[in-house]
Amino acid sequence: MLTFEDCQALCGASRGVVAAIAEHEHIPEMAAAELANYLCENEAGERCIRRYILDDIAAAKRRGDKRHAAVLEAVLHHFVATHPRAEK
Repeated sequence: MLTFEDCQALCGASRGVVAAIAEHEHIPEMAAAELANYLCENEAGERCIRRYILDDIAAAKRRGDKRHAAVLEAVLHHFVATHPRAEK
């Protein structure tokens, strides 16, 4: 049986990215790991993930959650560093 950690490791995105996708799309993290796997297959998908994280950062800032916004900014920085096609 595969665990969530197994699925997350196979999807090509970090745990933070999977959590950000789950937050943005209002879906369970297991479904977010599947979506991350699909989106990380091409440049357009990676740009979509970047947009999700940016949206989550803006939402956190709007509600005054500076700590969560800072965590998401670190997630974004790591994602762009490991998926350079997301910046194009």
